[in-house]
Amino acid sequence: MLEALSYTFIQNALIAGVLISIITGIVGSLIVVNKMVFLSGGIAHSAYGGIGLSIYFGLPMLLSTSIFSVLISILIASLTYQKRENLDTIIGLTWAIGMSFGILLVDLTPGYNSDMMSYLFGSILAVNNNDILFMSILLGFIIFVLIFFYRDILAVSYDSEYAKLRGIKTKTFYTLILILSALSIVIAIKIVGLILVIALLTIPIYIAQKFSNTLFNTMIISGILSMIFTISGLVVSYIYDLSSGPSIILVSSICMFCIIIFQFFKKRVKPI
Repeated sequence: MLEALSYTFIQNALIAGVLISIITGIVGSLIVVNKMVFLSGGIAHSAYGGIGLSIYFGLPMLLSTSIFSVLISILIASLTYQKRENLDTIIGLTWAIGMSFGILLVDLTPGYNSDMMSYLFGSILAVNNNDILFMSILLGFIIFVLIFFYRDILAVSYDSEYAKLRGIKTKTFYTLILILSALSIVIAIKIVGLILVIALLTIPIYIAQKFSNTLFNTMIISGILSMIFTISGLVVSYIYDLSSGPSIILVSSICMFCIIIFQFFKKRVKPI
């Protein structure tokens, strides 16, 4: 494995793994705390519409997919903030329309031989310098938001009614969290693909919540866990010549089930 570190694509994969781990640790914590997992799944699958646009019009993949996903997240936020009872319907519609729109654009692209697997399951080994730059800028933006608005986000996440009484613009932060989720999902698709992206955003947070009692600690622990899972998944995929995205999620899932089983037996064992 050590000789592999001399390859540029492996170095890029490791850097991308660290960056995306921190991003998903922070944003994933916000998604889970605000109970937006299903909503984020809708954005993730809608993002395929942006992929279709980039392929059909020959646009930069990250740019077009990011803009498309942000617009979808703003649309969802505006339609669901007041009427949460319509949430499932709106998510289902954006999910289906976004994916259908993207697939049809790919089909209509002259001479394009679509490789669905690369988008459905990702390829961290294909990360380039532009992707790393995008991740770095996104991470910087997320940290900026947290530094200046952490208390407001905390209030909105745990008690939106109380936050509203305090004069906090809850709809603005609701939309902001969705936009951050959309941007994180777009870059995470590059790593683990469309199908597995929600697992990357939730499994480390699920584990982290068992060892922390604050949002900030959850973000830190889940970020560290994400790094461990991502690097371990990369090692597994390199040694056994497997797809990197599924390897990362499989390592994460095994660790999660081990912790669940450990805690189950820990509760069953009575202290003497």
